[in-house]
Amino acid sequence: MNHLNCTDNSDKKHSDEKMNFYTMDDFSGVLKIDVHAHINTEATWMIDEARANNFRLMVMAVDVVPEYPPISEQLRVRIKHYRDHPDIFIFSTAFTLDGWDGPGWAGRIINQLKEDFNHGAVGVKVWKNIGMDARDREGNLIMLDDPKFDDIFRFIKDQGKVLISHTGEPKNCWLPLDQMTVKNDMNYFSEHPEYHMYRHPEFPSYEQQMEARDKMLDKNPGLTFIGAHLASLEWSVVEIGRFLDRYPNASVDLAERISHLQYQSQKDRKKIRDFFVRYQDRILYGADFQQLSDTNPLELKKYMNERWRMDWKYFSTDEIFTVPELDQPVQGLGLPKSVVDKIYRINAEKIFRDAWKAESSSFNSDYS
Repeated sequence: MNHLNCTDNSDKKHSDEKMNFYTMDDFSGVLKIDVHAHINTEATWMIDEARANNFRLMVMAVDVVPEYPPISEQLRVRIKHYRDHPDIFIFSTAFTLDGWDGPGWAGRIINQLKEDFNHGAVGVKVWKNIGMDARDREGNLIMLDDPKFDDIFRFIKDQGKVLISHTGEPKNCWLPLDQMTVKNDMNYFSEHPEYHMYRHPEFPSYEQQMEARDKMLDKNPGLTFIGAHLASLEWSVVEIGRFLDRYPNASVDLAERISHLQYQSQKDRKKIRDFFVRYQDRILYGADFQQLSDTNPLELKKYMNERWRMDWKYFSTDEIFTVPELDQPVQGLGLPKSVVDKIYRINAEKIFRDAWKAESSSFNSDYS
């Protein structure tokens, strides 16, 4: 009888443990948020796919030309989607550096942001052109800690909005292609040599890019901040942890940098798993999907499904599988449900509080 009781207890313990973890079968049934997406057309392909897979989206405007339309057009599209699909779609705005050297530049940007916030924008995205491309009239690169940004970032903080920053690039960017750790970096920088800093030693170093970002944050305590792409510290979870410890109002998103974590977990899976458990309140899921004018909708939906499910497998299960960015298989981290829920939903809901609505927005947009 005692033996039977022991077996029963063992079976119950095993069952309870299974209940604490998700499987691949749970993917569609769990409400999730992808905080890093780009939609630049009125088509609803990405929104439809998000709805079908129980995802909400935070869609970013970005000052990147000519790949993206002007910011005014990006906002028109985003406001339309926000009005039509408020249960799925929220958005952040951006600003251009046009007129940087002229009088009143910062004041004009603040007026624009005020209008964008009134139309529903939950935050502001700054891109890597700050620090890696844009220059003042004297030819100096504009860095993120430039005093001209001070009033703008203070305004964002005072409005209770979020600053999202893509500062610099992966550390691989400063290495030769054949020394990069993941294939997606090799592919991107071979196709975009203008951003491959190994080929441009005249530009600021990786360390200078990170220093400018941190100096900006030092000047703006209390600013809610998301370091996009793991805050460009993707090469080391130790460095990401130090960054999060230093800046208590900062979080990081995972967009397009999960392969760097998988590369590290091939060497020390426990270290990466422990990082996620320790910083479970500071990490946001994002995939960085793009919907552009030349996007093939069937290819986009196929890629979204494959990427979303592959990422879910890595975080939620302990399965061993292959990923396109690495030569060797990776093993999933098998994070508890409570951690997965924070990364995929709860943390975003806390930062963008009450942002996703149950009913359509009724405001009249000046961008329509």
